[in-house]
Amino acid sequence: MRKLFTNRMYVLFALLGALLIFFVAWPLLRTVTSSDPTIIWETLLEAEVRSAILLTLYSSALATVVAFFFGVPLAYLLARADFPGKRLIEGIVDVPIVVPHSAAGIALLMVFGRRSLLGRAFGLIGLKFVSAAPGIVIAMLFVSLSFLVDSAREGFEAVNPRLERVARTLGASPWQTFWRVSFPLAWRSILSGMILMWARGLSEFGAVVILAYHPMIAPVLLYERFESYGLDYARPVATLIILICLMTFVALRLIAQEDRA
Repeated sequence: MRKLFTNRMYVLFALLGALLIFFVAWPLLRTVTSSDPTIIWETLLEAEVRSAILLTLYSSALATVVAFFFGVPLAYLLARADFPGKRLIEGIVDVPIVVPHSAAGIALLMVFGRRSLLGRAFGLIGLKFVSAAPGIVIAMLFVSLSFLVDSAREGFEAVNPRLERVARTLGASPWQTFWRVSFPLAWRSILSGMILMWARGLSEFGAVVILAYHPMIAPVLLYERFESYGLDYARPVATLIILICLMTFVALRLIAQEDRA
C-alpha cells in the first residue's frame, strides 16, 4: 500500500481507475437508494415480478448447463488439437460477442421460427421457441456461450500436456486422462466461465425480446413497465434486478474463491 502512494505512476493509475469504478458504482448505488424499501418489497410480492425473475434465473442456468455439456468438449479440442479451420471455429465462437443482440434474435428467429425447418420439426414433438421459454434459453445460450468456451479453453491450455502424457503412459485411457487430470486442473477456469455466462444471460434483452417477448423475463418486464408507465413505476423493478444480480454474482464468486482455496 505504501508503494502505491509513493509511485507517481501508481497514483495516476489509481485515480483513473477510481473514476472508472465511480462511473460503474454510482448509477447502481443511485438506483438502489432512490427507491423506498417498502415499495421494493411490495414490488417483489407481485406475482408478475416474481415469475419474471425466477424465469430469468432458471433460463440462464439452463443455458449454462447446455453450454457446459457441449462447450467444454469443444474447448478441450481447441486447446489440444490443431486441425484445418480451427481459427474459423474460434472466430465463430466469439462472433456472438460482437453481433448486435437484436440481430442475433432475428437470426435465431429465422432458424427456430414456426415456419422454419427446425421450427416445424421441433413443433412435431410439441417444442416451440417463439413466445416460449425454450426460446429464451436458446437466446441466452447464443449470446453468452463465448464466455464459457473461451474460459474453459484457456483453462485447458494452462494444463501442461506432459501431465496427460504421463497419465497415458501409466495406463490411463483418454477418457480417464480427461476426467482425472485435465478437467480437475482446468475446473477453476471452467467454473469462472460458467459464472460469467450465467451472469451475462441474466441481463440479456435484445435477442430475447425478438424471439420470445412472452413469457417475460426480468429485463423485458422492466422495459415494458418503463415504456408503459414511466420511470417511477419501473425503478423498483430495476432496483430488484440490480440487487438480485449483485447478490447472486457475489455469492457465486465467493463459491469460486473457496474452490480455488
